[in-house]
Amino acid sequence: MFKLDKDKVYPNETESKVVIRFQDCDPMRHLNNAKYFDYFYNAREDQVPKLYGLEVMDFYKEYHAAWVVYNHQIAYLKPAGIGEWVMIMSRLIWYNENTILIEYYMTDEKKAHLKTLLWSTMRYVDIKTGKSTAHAGKILDFLSISLDKEVDPENLDFNSRIKAVKDSLHLQQ
Repeated sequence: MFKLDKDKVYPNETESKVVIRFQDCDPMRHLNNAKYFDYFYNAREDQVPKLYGLEVMDFYKEYHAAWVVYNHQIAYLKPAGIGEWVMIMSRLIWYNENTILIEYYMTDEKKAHLKTLLWSTMRYVDIKTGKSTAHAGKILDFLSISLDKEVDPENLDFNSRIKAVKDSLHLQQ
């Protein structure tokens, strides 16, 4: 179970290096559009326990609630091809009492070119009633330490974020 360590500096972004698999590609030898979601979610699921000491199932068991996706926005900018190594990053960019917004993005291995950007909006739902419920306890601790505070929640716009992420990649070069 997640335990907040006030002396620890937690990262606000996960990062994974993955290879695009043959079975996940379309006849054009590009990653199938639907498979991007699997790559993004698997990468985050692999990294969150390592970075935060958190298994999401622990929250599920303790609070009897889970995040349920209710909206996606995705931009496919450059294809990811068979056998290509890519970088997948994710970060929490906004939350309120019962909703979170996770931003995922994929780049080439050198982080020079943005391939895809995804926003997944998720509602926190009580598993017994199926109704929205408020974030509480250790969940709020986790959300507060993992939030990317560099992103301005007042000016969140999907197309502007695409540009901002592209610009940040070029600054790293």
